[in-house]
Amino acid sequence: MKNRKRPPAHPGALIKRQYIEPLGLTITGLSEALNISRKTLSKIINERASITTDMALRLSRAFSTTPELWLNLQNNYDLWHSIHGVCSWKSVKKIQLQPTI
Repeated sequence: MKNRKRPPAHPGALIKRQYIEPLGLTITGLSEALNISRKTLSKIINERASITTDMALRLSRAFSTTPELWLNLQNNYDLWHSIHGVCSWKSVKKIQLQPTI
């Protein structure tokens, strides 16, 4: 991952900025189109829930994108926060593998 100082945007923020606001959608309307609860979509939009594989498929169909786009956005967000959050992972020691003959 690139050495970024600023965190990548949460996919929910992108949904809000790139789709809901420009298209004049409501959370209720979009949740109905995605066939999910309003509460589920609200959690994603407010960055309190992650994009799952199922949600990535729904978003890709609704917005003519790919599921990989949504999963990559979520993965980049999660990885950045893991790298810059609790650093207990840094204490893991490398395992030296022995070559096989």
